[in-house]
Amino acid sequence: MAKFIVKGGKPLFGEVAIAGAKNAASKMFVASLLTDEQCIFKSVPAIGELEIVVELLRTIGSQVDIAGPTVSATAKEIVNNRVTQLSRKNRIPILALGPLLARTGEAEVPVLGGDKIGPRPVDIHLDGLAKLGARIEVTEKSFHAWAPEGGLRGAEIELRFPSVGATENIILAAVLAHGRTVIRNAALEPEIVDLIKLLQNMGAIIELHPPRTIIIEGVPKLHGTTHRVMPDRNEAVSFACLAIATNGRIKLRGAVQEHLITFLNTVRRLGGEYQVDEDGIAFWRARELSPVEIDTDVHPGYMTDWQQPLGVLLTQANGVSTIHETIYEDRFAYTNDLNSMGADITVSTQCPPGAPCRFAGRGLNHFAVIKGATPLASTNLVVRDLRSGIVDILAALVATGVSEIDGADEIDRGYEHIDARLRQLGAEITRA
Repeated sequence: MAKFIVKGGKPLFGEVAIAGAKNAASKMFVASLLTDEQCIFKSVPAIGELEIVVELLRTIGSQVDIAGPTVSATAKEIVNNRVTQLSRKNRIPILALGPLLARTGEAEVPVLGGDKIGPRPVDIHLDGLAKLGARIEVTEKSFHAWAPEGGLRGAEIELRFPSVGATENIILAAVLAHGRTVIRNAALEPEIVDLIKLLQNMGAIIELHPPRTIIIEGVPKLHGTTHRVMPDRNEAVSFACLAIATNGRIKLRGAVQEHLITFLNTVRRLGGEYQVDEDGIAFWRARELSPVEIDTDVHPGYMTDWQQPLGVLLTQANGVSTIHETIYEDRFAYTNDLNSMGADITVSTQCPPGAPCRFAGRGLNHFAVIKGATPLASTNLVVRDLRSGIVDILAALVATGVSEIDGADEIDRGYEHIDARLRQLGAEITRA
């Protein structure tokens, strides 16, 4: 298992280019299956997550060519609509059900994998596809689906929760369905809007209506296009927290203010500062750090993927901070790593006073109290999942001494050449 050796305890300075968004590019690759023409994607990150999606596409019959950050995918013919095994798993293959049903009338894909952050219920996905007319069989290893005679048909669908994956799945299935599909209580994250832009450029008809409503008019055919993937807002937050936590200054080239508004407000409240320029955003510490209270939420709320790097930063704030996780039920395992380095974090099953959520009374650890400021000391860590992995790196760079982090491959799954880019900022990090 590859590992990172990190010597921390010094401020980091410089500029770093933000890579294309993992959570956008992976869905766009799947969207290329909706047409038999070539789709070209620019600003694609070189990460392990996308290697899994490329394997899926090639197994289905797509020709995928990779030239640095530019990737082309052409699914001229679907040669295999039943994919039951891949060398590695993530949670993307279920999104291929809609395109395969549209192209061939039948589809089978492996069950979900991905980060170990609690169950990811797929019933919302499957209920949406069923409303479009799909018949679905779930086994231990796969999802097997059939379209009705004549193909999928538009429907009125109301999600019980604004699930990102389910919203994407229904959009991908509905763009070639007969008639009109209305998705109510839909997720509207920037990555979904970017996917909608791609599909519009391919010939789809998709409208956004308040509140949280997406309307899709099915079309008979889509065509190829060229699309630039949006910058990764999760990566931007990780580098921003690193700049403030180490008391350095880092400019994030390509970061977009519109994607980070909720985070930027949090930065200013806790004592950080930022400057928005035409080509990016710079972050630094403006004063002694103050505690904050955060509730994660669906967009435009505070993103669940942002709370882990913020957790590192809050160990350096003077006072008691809280993080109330309302999206995933098991996302505080990383606090054990921080506590082993000297942090003072307590996780409980209780909701904060006056702020109950859908996890209330279920015995789930979804509320963290962080007491600071606490100095962090080096230690040896094993990466638990992708987001915990970036926490381990950030904490090691804040800590005094040398830390070893086993599981570099897991971090590579979502962060492009993270060690080389950190070295550009002055970090002492090597791969062993």
